[in-house]
Amino acid sequence: RNLNYWWTFGAVLSLCLGVQIVTGIVMAMHYVPHVSMALDSVQRFKRDVPFGWLIQPIHAVGASMFFVAVYIHMLRGLYYGSYKAPREVLWILGCVIYLLMVATAFFGYTLPWGQMSFWGATVITNLIGAVPIVGESIHQWLMGGYAIDDPTLNRFFSLHYLLPFVIAGVVVLHIWALHEAGQNNPTGVDPKTKDDTVPFTPHATIKDMLGVSIFLIMFAVFVFFYPDALGDPDNFIAANAAQTPNEIKPEWYLRPFYAILRAIDFDVGPIPAKLAGVGLMFGAIAILFVLPWLDSSKVRSMRYRPAARWFFIFFVAAAVGLGWCGSKSPGFAIVTAAPYHATVSWIEGGAVTRQAIDVPAPEMMPDAMATTRVQMGEHGASSVFIQREGGTHASVIAITGGSPRETQITALTSEALEEQITAAKADVGLRAPYVSVKRELPFVFSVTQLAQILTAYYFLFFLVILPLLGLRETPGRVPDTIAKSIAGGEAQQGA
Repeated sequence: RNLNYWWTFGAVLSLCLGVQIVTGIVMAMHYVPHVSMALDSVQRFKRDVPFGWLIQPIHAVGASMFFVAVYIHMLRGLYYGSYKAPREVLWILGCVIYLLMVATAFFGYTLPWGQMSFWGATVITNLIGAVPIVGESIHQWLMGGYAIDDPTLNRFFSLHYLLPFVIAGVVVLHIWALHEAGQNNPTGVDPKTKDDTVPFTPHATIKDMLGVSIFLIMFAVFVFFYPDALGDPDNFIAANAAQTPNEIKPEWYLRPFYAILRAIDFDVGPIPAKLAGVGLMFGAIAILFVLPWLDSSKVRSMRYRPAARWFFIFFVAAAVGLGWCGSKSPGFAIVTAAPYHATVSWIEGGAVTRQAIDVPAPEMMPDAMATTRVQMGEHGASSVFIQREGGTHASVIAITGGSPRETQITALTSEALEEQITAAKADVGLRAPYVSVKRELPFVFSVTQLAQILTAYYFLFFLVILPLLGLRETPGRVPDTIAKSIAGGEAQQGA
């Protein structure tokens, strides 16, 4: 009786799935899964096939619209407690659908075989190879060999074509579980009398039609006016294994998980950073499957849980922040405490002596370098610079006489600092044989550090905050029936 417009996204998702399957089948009739022809076949479809100019953007934009709808649908379920008993199976089937969507989207992203497609496939398949025991076998099976090539593209095309039908099958189970457990609602109170319910048609039907119509308007705006706005320009460049893009990043809807993957840039005890990042990335989805047993609150809807509501808002902000982090370079500086500073030192004038150090074994090199310094000093060298070039070889520059010089360099960014250092070294190099640089870097709060904080909150929300709130939080009074809340106007106001 009191369902609001957040419940219309189930109908929106059904529409999105149907659109993706129909347009995907049409595109598959013209797609060529070959590394040298894939990109051209997509462009030929858009330019030469009747209505290809419309079908391809609908399919490409439809993937983003699908994820917009599914994220709203999932957040609605989180906020109103739709994962709680007796709807655990309904929630788990929804998580299975989402996992299949992620896999389907990844495989589809690789099919145009542009720069982002190729390098995205390279990065993700390599990550799978980091999984102990079975990782390398799965890695080679996905690639169809020992490198990304035609067999890889054929496998991804086959899986991308297959998985939407698997999703459709799980959707049928999802709807079955919905009818078995019954519909949740904004108050989280199960219907008790006929006054708590209304016929699906026309009440829910009209709401769904309005929600779908508004969604289709937004969909059409992107299809007709901004068809490429949600993609990456690098994916219009043919894949080139010899040229890495400046930034390898997935589509926007997978960037929060990409940020979680990159947040672990340190080894966790005996676990290498790469494996720890992969574990957290998959764990961020896996944790959703056990959510019904993590949240211990007896009250379903966060409408009556004020503390949980605020933590939920922070959770949504953290998820959006992780998406932003996933779109930026890991070293991108968000906050810099002071300018970047460097000191460039050299000795101007004097006699220069050059020689080499060669030793039979690498472990003998430190003693040989120390001996050479002492010998050069005894011969009057004021400065000795030794540069090791491999395990058993080093170059020595000794300067006798001359006068020390130095200059200070200050810049607002690390890139500007390096440019000024390069210019200073080029200028000094005309007058001195050796230049040393001492960098003094300020405190920098980078994208990686922000991603680490947001990743920590993401997992704390599920593993600590929700379980503790269920034990400690004092919820507001929940209405006895849905009809009473409607009569008092409470549910309408909350919606």
